[in-house]
Amino acid sequence: MSQAARFRELLRRDGMIVAPGAYDCITARMIARAGFDCVYMTGAGTAATLGYPDFGLVTMTEMVDNAGRIASAVDVPVIADADTGYGNELNVSRTVREYEARGVAGVHIEDQGFPKKCGHLDDKEIVPPEDWLAKIRAAAAARRTPEFTIIARTDARAVIGFDEAIARANAALAAGADMAFVEAPQTVEEVAAVPRLVKGPCLLNVVRGGKTPEVKFADAERMGYKLAIVPGLLIKNVIGICEQSLAALKAQGRHPEMVKEMTVREVLQISGADEWDALRTRFRNASEKREAAE
Repeated sequence: MSQAARFRELLRRDGMIVAPGAYDCITARMIARAGFDCVYMTGAGTAATLGYPDFGLVTMTEMVDNAGRIASAVDVPVIADADTGYGNELNVSRTVREYEARGVAGVHIEDQGFPKKCGHLDDKEIVPPEDWLAKIRAAAAARRTPEFTIIARTDARAVIGFDEAIARANAALAAGADMAFVEAPQTVEEVAAVPRLVKGPCLLNVVRGGKTPEVKFADAERMGYKLAIVPGLLIKNVIGICEQSLAALKAQGRHPEMVKEMTVREVLQISGADEWDALRTRFRNASEKREAAE
């Protein structure tokens, strides 16, 4: 079963999927090791690994390459940020094909103008609905298998208002999207209203410090959400721990205490050292056993 098909199977189950955000293979592996059923590749985190803010400065190729590495590093489905699709419906067609070819289970495509910016920043611009809906139709048509999930993200709430965001989400579902992503509802009442008013599965973006109030996962599930992404959890904590550790290193003049003590071997195991060690001896041992048998 492909990871796209596995993600569709997860969506058919009762309850809501929680997908923490990964920005590289190590964070993706940590998410899978922690027992989560799905990984979300954060676009903001991907941009940060390349030294850029989430301002639409990262190319489609750079995003796809990172998504492919992450998808190959874990055995759970990966849902990825695909920004605006990197152009018009022609570019979106190629974008979907490239992500799908890398083993990604699905992508979300938004209605911001390009270059876009983080959905929880001010002064965003959105494109006319007909331009975005053409991209959604192109995305749905471009996938090679129907299991690949197209998520339509609208940033209209911040620019035009909540009612327009709901209207766009429903129009995108009618145009072939499989799930709606209304970015940055601004009150708990709006958060609750999204899955009630949208005529299809809905995604909730959980961003601490953003424009959307925090909602417990159990409450979001009762509201009717099928997928919650948590893009900033790991990268924010990594930044905080790095600042803390480097300050301690500079102040103490020696190696400071670790947040978690780990041996070199334990660190390498996160990246699959045990599997690679098994390969190190597997073929040589087989040759030696044949020679001994002869």
